[in-house]
Amino acid sequence: MRRVALIALLTFLLDQASKIAVVWGLNLAERGEIDVVPPYLSFHMAWNRGVNFGLGSSTGDLMRWVLVALALGISAWVWRWIAREGHGPWARASAGLLIGGALGNVVDRLAYGAVADFLNMSCCGIENPYAFNVADIAIFLGAVGLVLFTAESPKPRSGRRKTP
Repeated sequence: MRRVALIALLTFLLDQASKIAVVWGLNLAERGEIDVVPPYLSFHMAWNRGVNFGLGSSTGDLMRWVLVALALGISAWVWRWIAREGHGPWARASAGLLIGGALGNVVDRLAYGAVADFLNMSCCGIENPYAFNVADIAIFLGAVGLVLFTAESPKPRSGRRKTP
């Protein structure tokens, strides 16, 4: 479980460092938008009070605390599941990404009341109206990794046959 803890910690630190550097260091919270490599990458400040793409967002505090509890509950469940089932290194790395990302967004909700999203990528004449952050990327990659690397594999067959 050291791999899970280490990857979760590194993911959490990278997420929080990127938010501090961009949102506060570059003053994106006040500036609202910074073109980095237009039109492909820009920073757009968005305070997300809901889940992905702002779904379930509300101005009330109830949703904030529901989402904090949900993220903590899912993180604890994933930790226990990976520990108990004895999955391989890729599954453990995926669990670390998911847990670290979820905890990064939990800290935002506790500190600011919303998740700080700022990354925006567009391409080829298609303008993406949504912003995301490092934690969102980690959660997505972790979830995909858990699906891919925890699928049941056939149990090894023994050399003996059972007789009826």
